[in-house]
Amino acid sequence: MAAIGNRGTVTEAAGFNPDADVQALRGAMKGTGTDEAAVIQVLAPRTIAQRQHIKEAYKLSVGKELAEDLSSELSGTFRSVVLGLLMLAPVYDAYELENAMKGAGTEEAALIDILASRSNDEMNTINAFYKKKHDKSLEDAVCGDTSGMFQRVLVSLLTAGRDESDKVDEAQAVLDAKDIYEAGEARWGTDEVKFLTVLCVRNRNHLLRVFEEYQKISGRDIEDSIKREMSGCLEDVFLAIVKCLRNKPAFFAERLYKSMKGMGTTDTILIRIMVARAEIDMLDIKAQFLKMYGKTLHSFIKGDTSGDYRKILLELCGGE
Repeated sequence: MAAIGNRGTVTEAAGFNPDADVQALRGAMKGTGTDEAAVIQVLAPRTIAQRQHIKEAYKLSVGKELAEDLSSELSGTFRSVVLGLLMLAPVYDAYELENAMKGAGTEEAALIDILASRSNDEMNTINAFYKKKHDKSLEDAVCGDTSGMFQRVLVSLLTAGRDESDKVDEAQAVLDAKDIYEAGEARWGTDEVKFLTVLCVRNRNHLLRVFEEYQKISGRDIEDSIKREMSGCLEDVFLAIVKCLRNKPAFFAERLYKSMKGMGTTDTILIRIMVARAEIDMLDIKAQFLKMYGKTLHSFIKGDTSGDYRKILLELCGGE
């Protein structure tokens, strides 16, 4: 019942007793009103695996789904966090992707955040869960909801075919850098397919080498060129790919910062990252946040949220 990663703020709770947790949750939902503090106390410090045992024990002793009961008791952003915590990681990702494409309009940020940052194994599992639930592939859903080059990049990412070895082909790295340069900075207009072929297929070490070569050839950082050559969602997805390859925790730290700075909060992004990364790399995300912005993630969340929503996010964030 260990955590799915080893750099998370949420780790396996010692002396875990699912039956005692079920009793605490039942008590929290008894009578009028809900004891939200008790819900936080039980669910936030448990790993996803432990929460699955709580769900099973709850169903066994109550004959109902814990998620359904909590859903009817809670509301708003707090409910979104709690329900997210109850899901297996790929189920949560599939659920977030589904929500991003629901109804009119698309939340492109969700598609980009998830598809640009997950490994092949993670992506394959997300695809399988999505197919099982919806009787249609995630690819079909994405194709029905997006278009053009942006769609092609997303389809490439969800195909989960990136080389995951760590070998660097020096000669190919130089060629790749040259190809991208000639497809962008060196010509009028941009040949985005070249960017896709290199950025979505090659392995991480190889691409880091490509980025070094690109800097030599063009005199620019690859991220600057993407910003100059592209716009909108296509720019966003290519930037996300590059940032995730370079430093995934820094990518998530930036997403969190942007979700909270200025007026208002983009709760969907804040919730998604806090829930999805809590037991994978939240420690690294917090360290990057402090390094990049000179403030703790904890202080940012505290200043930007309120009530039980704030309490549960701070629990997932861990101390200062």
